[in-house]
Amino acid sequence: MTDDLAALRRAMVETQLVGRGIRDAAVLRAMAAVPRERFVPEIDPRHAYDDSALPIAELQTISQPYVVALMLEAIAPSATDCVLEIGTGSAYATAVLAEIVAEVYTVERLATLAAAARRRLAELGYRNVHILEGDGTLGWPEHAPYDGVVVTAGGPDVPAPLLSQLRIGGHLVIPVGATPRAQELVRITRQTADEFRRENLGPVAFVPLIGAEGWPVPGPGRPDPPSG
Repeated sequence: MTDDLAALRRAMVETQLVGRGIRDAAVLRAMAAVPRERFVPEIDPRHAYDDSALPIAELQTISQPYVVALMLEAIAPSATDCVLEIGTGSAYATAVLAEIVAEVYTVERLATLAAAARRRLAELGYRNVHILEGDGTLGWPEHAPYDGVVVTAGGPDVPAPLLSQLRIGGHLVIPVGATPRAQELVRITRQTADEFRRENLGPVAFVPLIGAEGWPVPGPGRPDPPSG
C-alpha cells in the first residue's frame, strides 16, 4: 500500500500540478513529500490524491491539491520565511508550508480540528509549526509581520488585521466573495505601509471564513451567511 500511495503522490504532482502550470520547485517538492493520506483518515487512503476537495471533520474540507499548490505558489515562499495560515483544518497545507518555510503560525477556530492538527503534525515530526485556537480573521499579531499570509476559507472581504500583519513586499492570498460558497482567489501584495496591490487569480469555492472580520457565526437568532 505504501508504494501505491507514493506512486499516486508522484502522479498527483506531475498531472494535477505540473500539468496545470505549477512551477515553484519548493512547492512541488513539498507536495511530493507530504503524505496527504495522513490528513484524511476518514476516507480510503487511495482517494487522498483524487483531483478534488475532500471532507474532513466538523463539516470542513481539505482543498483540492492544485488549489493548495496554487495558493502556496502565490505567496512565493522561501526557506527563511515566517508565514501565517488562517484555517488550519486538517493541517495538510500547514505541513506543506512547513516543508518550505522556516516557521508557520496557523490559527484554527474549531477546537477539535486544532487539537487533531497538533497531534498529527507532532506524529509526523513537524517542529516549526505553531497552532493557535481562535478567531483567524484577527490574525496572530504577536508574531507579525509575516512574509506571507494564506487564508483557507472564503470571506466577504480581506480582513484588515491580516493586511496590517503582512510585511512590506509580502503576499496575502485569500478567497473573497459576496456569498460564502463561491469566491475569487485574490492575491494582495503590500507595496508600502499604506499601499496594496490586488490581483484576481481565478474562481474558487471554499468554506466560509467565520469571525469578527469575516462571516458571522451561525446559530440561534443568527441566520447562516447569505447564499446568493
